[in-house]
Amino acid sequence: MASTDDAFDLAALEEIFQRRFDDPDLIRRALTHRSAVDSDAAAYERLEFQGDRVLALVVCDMLMSAFPRESEGALSKRLHALVSRETLAEVANDVGLGAHLRLGGGDEAIADQRANPSILADVVEAAIAALYRDGGLEAARRFIEGRWAERLARSSAPPKDPKSALQEWAMARGLPLPEYRVAASDGPPHAPVFTIEASIAGRPPARAKGPSKRAAERDAAARLLKELDA
Repeated sequence: MASTDDAFDLAALEEIFQRRFDDPDLIRRALTHRSAVDSDAAAYERLEFQGDRVLALVVCDMLMSAFPRESEGALSKRLHALVSRETLAEVANDVGLGAHLRLGGGDEAIADQRANPSILADVVEAAIAALYRDGGLEAARRFIEGRWAERLARSSAPPKDPKSALQEWAMARGLPLPEYRVAASDGPPHAPVFTIEASIAGRPPARAKGPSKRAAERDAAARLLKELDA
């Protein structure tokens, strides 16, 4: 099994995360896809599991301070948007994390994985866990606040899920609820790509691709809603 260990540049990563790691193996593992190793324990999944919780805790703290008068429902919508796969993938791209992934397989597969939003989102969560395990909550908090504060500030109103917005659009016009169907399913098991078609009776459908059915449905709903409002 080929491994692109040359992608691991500790000095560059310490610059990205503004921390000198006491245990560099933590950040190495956080950036290691299971395609590059023989054991799942050497890949990022376990760290991702913890990083997801650490991220949610810190962002929740940020929201509670920023919006002291908002209801739990409104805060939940903000939290969901701020810790979504899309936001995490944006953060990964902002700091150039894709170039540091340790991946296995042929050149074409590696190129696809470096740009895969689902993998990029996973490694951000895993890296947050690496920061937490290496330097405690404050080390993780510094990175999260540095990358999420501006995103939180841009959120003037609780975001509305595209599927909910599309459903409301249909109901307001007395139309049947939107329907979603899997138009195609491609890619290898470790990096699937789903094509989802969203439709409303009497209107042209819209399609979108994503690393999960949920993500593709959300993007297809957003695309259809944009076309309906055009």
